[in-house]
Amino acid sequence: MTITTAPFETEPFPLNLDNRPPAFAPLASEPVFDPARHLALEAPTQIETLGDFGYGAEEIAECPSDFAVTNVFRVLSEEGAACLYDVCKQLEAFTTSNERIQRCMRGGAYRSKFLRDMCLSPDIAEFMSKIAGVALMPHTIAHQLGHLNYAPETVGTNVDKWHVDTLRYDYVMFVTDPQKNEGGAFQYFRGTKHEMAELRKTGQAIPADRVASPHMPGPGYAVLQQGNMVVHQAKGLTAPGERITMVNGYIAQDPSVPDFTRYDQLMLADPADVVTTEYSRHVASQGRRMLQAGILDAGFSADRDAYADQLSAVAQMLAEAAEEIRTTTAPQMEHFGD
Repeated sequence: MTITTAPFETEPFPLNLDNRPPAFAPLASEPVFDPARHLALEAPTQIETLGDFGYGAEEIAECPSDFAVTNVFRVLSEEGAACLYDVCKQLEAFTTSNERIQRCMRGGAYRSKFLRDMCLSPDIAEFMSKIAGVALMPHTIAHQLGHLNYAPETVGTNVDKWHVDTLRYDYVMFVTDPQKNEGGAFQYFRGTKHEMAELRKTGQAIPADRVASPHMPGPGYAVLQQGNMVVHQAKGLTAPGERITMVNGYIAQDPSVPDFTRYDQLMLADPADVVTTEYSRHVASQGRRMLQAGILDAGFSADRDAYADQLSAVAQMLAEAAEEIRTTTAPQMEHFGD
């Protein structure tokens, strides 16, 4: 797949993350994010497509692009990686666990201005947009910004199980140096999520030649993926060590592109008040951007159907989200196991 060099205008982030949950106190001391010093963006040299993974034309047409995953590329300078590591060590005190992940830290964008500024960086957003071939913006759910995974306390336990994400685009970046560890690889499956589901259902082993384990040369290196289409996992360390990775999520700038946020799955990972508030704000922001683009910024027109269709689309999206909030009660964590 050819890496596009088309220009992308960065859209301003629409939400105020200083409006934080009461329990999320900011860090007392941390570095200041400086993109001139802390970024060292180097474009990937290879991209795999959804077609390469076996997805058909109909499924690909439902996605913003045919992009699947990149090879490894650099995001942070040595200084930037060191600063992020300092922040992640402070945030380690706030780790939680869920059925998939034994030790993770979510909501760091509320606690750390360094992490927030890095995750909202327009330089990184534009860089990722050019790779994916879609104009992207940072995810408008704060808990999808700067998600941190820490190695489990038990050696040999996987960091995360095989799964697809509850968002479309994200990059996975090593904060610690993977070269200093034994094990701990980030892996993805060169196949469809339907194939993975069938393998698990029938008890078959995952073919080793279809599992990719990208070589990470050091901290500050990452891969970008269309996370809801690429099945991936994080292996556990096979000897004592320190492993921290960061995942940052994005949505399409075009508000008409369907989002892949799963309220039911987020309920299993984050505090109930935070999930409901963030999801509601996310949907409201999406609706506002749809109205802005389709009506508020549009020229004058007597096309009643066009305006009615715009209003109906937003109304339907809001109504579906409201129903999901009202009726979701006992969701099950979705994953493919270890």
